[in-house]
This record gives sequence, C-alpha cells and structure tokens, in this order.
Amino acid sequence: MNTALATTTATTPILRRETPLLHHCSLTAKSQAFRLNGVRFGSCVQTVSKKFLRISASSRSTSAAVNVTADASIPKEMKAWVYSEYGGVDVLKLESDIAVPEVKEDQVLIKVVAAALNPVDAKRRQGKFKATDSPLPTVPGYDVAGVVVKVGSAVKDFKEGDEVYANVSEKALEGPKQFGSLAEYTAVEEKLLALKPKNIDFAQAAGLPLGIETADEGLVRTEFSAGKSILVLNGAGGVGSLVIQLAKHVYGASKVGATASTGKLELVRSLGADLAIDYTKENIEELPDKYDVVFDAIGMCDKAVKVIKEGGKVVALTGAVTPPGFRFVVTSNGDVLKKLNPYIESGKVKPVVDPKGPFPFSRVADAFSYLETNHATGKVVVYPIP
Repeated sequence: MNTALATTTATTPILRRETPLLHHCSLTAKSQAFRLNGVRFGSCVQTVSKKFLRISASSRSTSAAVNVTADASIPKEMKAWVYSEYGGVDVLKLESDIAVPEVKEDQVLIKVVAAALNPVDAKRRQGKFKATDSPLPTVPGYDVAGVVVKVGSAVKDFKEGDEVYANVSEKALEGPKQFGSLAEYTAVEEKLLALKPKNIDFAQAAGLPLGIETADEGLVRTEFSAGKSILVLNGAGGVGSLVIQLAKHVYGASKVGATASTGKLELVRSLGADLAIDYTKENIEELPDKYDVVFDAIGMCDKAVKVIKEGGKVVALTGAVTPPGFRFVVTSNGDVLKKLNPYIESGKVKPVVDPKGPFPFSRVADAFSYLETNHATGKVVVYPIP
C-alpha cells in the first residue's frame, strides 16, 4: 500500500450519552516468573484476582464468571475507547456514551468479554494507512472474544448465548471496521466467527484470531507442508509463537528454528522449536543450516533471504521486502479458526498471553504503550471488558 497517497478522512458522528462506570477487575503482581506447561520463565507475572495465570491454555475457563444471558437487555449506548484524530497513545479516549452498533442481517452482536491488541492497531491509530482506513472517529480493536446477544436475520450457524471469538475486520488495512473490539459491544459478520474453544478462557481466546490467521495464511502461501523446515524470526511474539506451533504440530515440520531474546529461549522451545536462537548473541546469516521457509515477523527480510534453501520462500510481515521475499495482509476467516479449533482444544496449539496482562479495560492506553515497546511476549490482552 502506498501511504504517500494518504489523505485526511471524513468524520462520522458517534452518538453519546452519559452512562455509569462499571467495575474493573484489578491486577496483582504475584511473582517474578511465569510458567507455560510447567516451564518457568524469568518475567514478572500478573494475575487476575483469584490467582488465575494468563500465559497458556488451561482447563479452567472464565465462562462461568461471565454474566451474559441470551435474554440480556441490550443498551443503546456503551463504553468504548475512541480516537477522533490520528496520533500517539494520547489520542485514545474512554467514552461512556457511544452508540451500540446496529446489527446487519449477516452479523451478530457480541457482548465483548476480552479483546487483544496487535501491531496493526497501533499503526492504524498512527495514520499509517489512513488512505484506506474507515472514517474517523474510530473504536479500535481487531481481536475479540465474547458472547452472542443478538443475531441478524440471515445468520444460520450462531445463536444467542454462544461463546465466540473472531478477528472482526475481514480486511485489516482496507476499510477495517469503524467500531472495533475495544468496546462493550461489537457487531461481527457470521463468516468471520467461530465458537470459542472449550478448554480456554475468553482472555486467552481473544489473543488468538488475527495472530493465528496470519500464521496459518503465511504457511499456506509459502506452500508449507510435512517434512519441510522453517525458521521463525521473533518466535516469542504474537504471530511467531503461533507459527512455531502450527508448523510443528499442525503442518508436520521436520525442523523448526526460532529466534528470541535470552530470557525467552525456553518459551520457544516449549512451543515446539527444535533450535532456539538467541538473536542477541547469534547472527542468523551464520547459521550452518538452510531452511525451506523463513517466516519473518520482525523485519529482517534482507537477512532472511540468505538462510533459505534454493527455491525456498520468505514471508515478511513488516519492514522492507527483499526478493524473493513477499508480504501479504491477512484476511479474516472464521473457517480458519474452525479448522484450528481441534488443535487448540487438544492442547497442541496454545495461546500465549503476555504476563504483564491482561490489562483491565480502564488501562487500554497503558496496554498500547506496552505493545509499542515491541517487547511483548505473545499477545497483549485486555480483560475484563465490562
């Protein structure tokens, strides 16, 4: 996309009315380490009250604690995070009188329980692709997990009371939804939805859709298949952590290499990496082996192309693209989530939620600030959303 063509977008009014503030669950620091499947990692853990760790798939679910029923009354206004101009984190405002989105015939209305942030959220807020963005003001957020409270007349596969998750915008950069997931309610097309995996909670589910769809689409586009090798750059990130797991446990990779910082090497090994590479000490260009595919989720395509086998492929999510590397923009697709749900429910693929979160709804600006340090482990999640 040519950002040089960016122009100022028109604004669309959002109805407001004062509504009461709702209770936010507090976060408490519990430890100086966190665990994923019994593996201890050196980083501060924060837990939601009742000592519930938010780093991997768990048999315990928050579903029972969510007080949403099929006959719940739907208000006309809601609380939501909004920005009316492009810029830094300071343009984000928590409003309490935003109109609840109308539901089209092919959509469902979701009472949002949890949401997650992605780098594209920050780039969108900064105006990096405003030429193709939806009109301002914007309620940001792509990833959502919640409960269906209303269905459109043409919806066939979902009903009120269903626990679902989704990437709410079919095209991430081309007209993404003006009303995203960082709100009490959001409207989502049926084709983008899947039932939430039964073995994970809403906070974990919210961290999956855009990341796992990006990981899967990248593997499909590189024609990845059983017996091939792959190197994942930024293996501890939101997308990279899922690429490792899909390549190893879904696609049958013969070898998975992954880069990470010193403190995250054990994490990438636990996710399925056969070779964990400390990028602070090793240069990938000097690796002894070449790979069939390099999945560049950090912006090092110029180096990535030097470690592929003849005829190998490089997919680059960010930064400059060096041939034969290529870039794509993910398309949201509920069928992908449905395809991968069995692997999540079996425990083969696990969500990784950054241990500094989940961030409560009142601290979305802090969550963005942390995301934009580029040091998050897995996904930055917002939960609970009142």
